[in-house]
Amino acid sequence: MSGTQARIFCCWMLGILYWLFPLVGFATDPDVIFSAMEAELHRTMEGLRSEQYPPYFLSYAITDQTTYYVSGSFGVLAESSVRHERVLDIDVRVGDYHLDNTHPIRGQALGAAAIRRGYALPIEDDAKALRKALWLYTDRQYKEAVERYMKVLGNVAVKVAEEDTSGDFSREEPLEFAEPLKTLQFSRHAWEQKVRELSALFLEDSLLFRGEVSVSGIVRHRFFINSEGTRVQRSQAYVRLVVVAKAKAEDGMVLPLYQTYFAFREDELPSVDSIRKDIRRMIRLLRQLRTAPEMESYAGPAILAGKAAGVFFHEILGHRIEGHRLKDVRYTRTFKDLLGKKILPEFLSVVFEPNRRWIRGQALAGSYPVDDEGVRAQRVVAVDHGVFRNFLMSRIPIEGFPHSNGHGRAQPGLSPVARQSNLIVEADKTVPRDSLRRLLIQMCKQEGLEYGLLFEEVQGGFTFTQRSIPNAFNVQPLVVYKVYVDGRPDELVRGVDIIGTPLTTFRFIVAAADDLGVFNGICGAESGNVPVSAVAPSLLISRIEVQQRQKSQAKLPLLPPPPKEALMQE
Repeated sequence: MSGTQARIFCCWMLGILYWLFPLVGFATDPDVIFSAMEAELHRTMEGLRSEQYPPYFLSYAITDQTTYYVSGSFGVLAESSVRHERVLDIDVRVGDYHLDNTHPIRGQALGAAAIRRGYALPIEDDAKALRKALWLYTDRQYKEAVERYMKVLGNVAVKVAEEDTSGDFSREEPLEFAEPLKTLQFSRHAWEQKVRELSALFLEDSLLFRGEVSVSGIVRHRFFINSEGTRVQRSQAYVRLVVVAKAKAEDGMVLPLYQTYFAFREDELPSVDSIRKDIRRMIRLLRQLRTAPEMESYAGPAILAGKAAGVFFHEILGHRIEGHRLKDVRYTRTFKDLLGKKILPEFLSVVFEPNRRWIRGQALAGSYPVDDEGVRAQRVVAVDHGVFRNFLMSRIPIEGFPHSNGHGRAQPGLSPVARQSNLIVEADKTVPRDSLRRLLIQMCKQEGLEYGLLFEEVQGGFTFTQRSIPNAFNVQPLVVYKVYVDGRPDELVRGVDIIGTPLTTFRFIVAAADDLGVFNGICGAESGNVPVSAVAPSLLISRIEVQQRQKSQAKLPLLPPPPKEALMQE
């Protein structure tokens, strides 16, 4: 066989293997990447030692990510792509651990998370190319760090003494950690057909104006070193499938529904038959929502189903105990003076477990062994039997909490701050879910109310933590029912948001069910989008407040949709 014939044969065989056993993840050589980073790190620290403001700390992080993405809408393929990219993050610090260039400049809107930028790197394992990129970008970052440090010194000199006198960066023990580089079987061509088939189900209802199915397979390798001696090699692989459907009511209100599936392996996702059933359930529910009455304002007892309760805690507790917020004078520091004090009923505890990958057979998206600052992930008991005990900490210290507990997180290109991981609400005392419903009805009767509320599904929410605006939260339900005290069937309603303030709302939690809901999502904040999980039992709250949701004023389309027969024909 000639050389040309041999190459053709090898390529043909590789193509067959790819079709049968497609693996996401381009070849990556950690030795080449680490050698380039280490060489430039040592050269920079030594070479800049004689400068007026030499760096006291330097870290490099290279994130190598391969993403396969397939999406379809109403039975046709919208996108099928593969993307391989590398992003470099550089953290150059001048000054010292107590005061450095990342120190908040009071009177300036931008915080530390906006200082550092990510840079695109060559995707090939070429040490010379990597070192040149590291050299150029480090030089840029160092000059910017010195310039900002001089502004910090001036700002500190002319402003009043700061309330929090802790340093800007915590001292942590060096860590050496390496896990094998993961691969992910992802049958992209098979998913193209599945996405067509599943999204075509939305053609069954001609009044839906959005019906999408997307699936992504991601392999992310992260290589991290710093001048303290830390060296970390992390590797993640997972699959996420998202179904989105939207309709519109006669009064203009947009009605969305979402269904997300998360797994560490392709074969751990639900079967196509199971997803098909979920989509048909979504279609039926949207038909009911289009004609459901709009909910009026309400304050009274309610049940938050497990997923809804998880998001509820993520928004009203989780964001307020991210430690770096206590450092910034713009934030209200809700829980600063509540350490050791009761904030929840005694039967409830709240823990964050980034090392936990599964709970009751469900994968958790917020899991990781080492955070993005090279600190080993730790279990954090935030609330212990109702008593507030701990903040989530990155390497930005606060008074009383001088060290990280492994929650410094960021998307590539942004600086890590304290972020949530796997939030788990634990209940020592529970009742069956049916009993929770009976307690709701009993409570409504005692208050002379016609009905209570049941929140089955939520899409997310947001919370305000700045001093300049009222510190309220807003959780956005998707599926809400009125539960009538006289035995009438539950009534589906639409168009409300859960609102309130955290300390007041916590006092009204009265019971927990024996079930458990798992919400896997993406959380956005100062350091970008990071995957998180929120796990909680269904909760009975004696008083919850809702307000009517803002809605579109645009009319429905003037022409009716195309006939179903035309849409369904091949």
